[in-house]
Amino acid sequence: MGGQAILEVSNLSAGYGKSQILYDLSMSVMRDQLTLVVGPNGSGKSTLAKAIFNLASIFSGDVFFKERNVTKLAPEEKIIIGMRMVPQLSNVFENLTVRENLETIYFAIKYPKKNFEDGLDYVFSIFPILRDKQYEKVRTLSGGERQMVALARALVAKPELIVFDEPTAMLSPALSNLILNKIKEINESGVAVLLIEQNVKTALRISDYVYVLVSGRKVLEGVSERFINNFSMLEDAFFGKFPGSELR
Repeated sequence: MGGQAILEVSNLSAGYGKSQILYDLSMSVMRDQLTLVVGPNGSGKSTLAKAIFNLASIFSGDVFFKERNVTKLAPEEKIIIGMRMVPQLSNVFENLTVRENLETIYFAIKYPKKNFEDGLDYVFSIFPILRDKQYEKVRTLSGGERQMVALARALVAKPELIVFDEPTAMLSPALSNLILNKIKEINESGVAVLLIEQNVKTALRISDYVYVLVSGRKVLEGVSERFINNFSMLEDAFFGKFPGSELR
């Protein structure tokens, strides 16, 4: 893949309680890349995101962030060291204003006030509509605007890595494209991104490297361009037909 890995998942097996979902999964996220994870429903994509943040049961394997073993760190500790996750559901506080949502990270990690104000300018440059709506309650916003708040909340304290778990779920195609383009903009601003997404064709166009999960196992990986040019290989993988190692 080239570059330097900021996140490494090594031989990870995980699930919930005694139920195993992921099997011996290894992958890397490069500092300067947008890494995409795709797969059919039930393939373990969201479990991967949760396991990275110690929100699932880890049976074996390790998670490394900047070469530090963070497997057993609590989620709040991972936030402090520069990791963020935007979950698919319950990712904003609907009864708070946009600005108050962004301030929650300021209180969570005791972020210096001046740095927070700089962070606001940063996220408002990416999501200018939120500057105009910063004193409005999130519950009054559209679905796309709420997702922008979730993204901005993860971004405001300038993390080094953000994991997005299906950020376009339940959005219209137009809004999905908008959100994915914003995620690409976040990555281009210097934040490493691990994107878990069902909108495969659009996500491929903004990503650099792709991992394909089926039934909790990695079955394919490769640079995004190769999948774009050979999309039938992805379709076959989703239906259990695995090509050889030419994409690895």
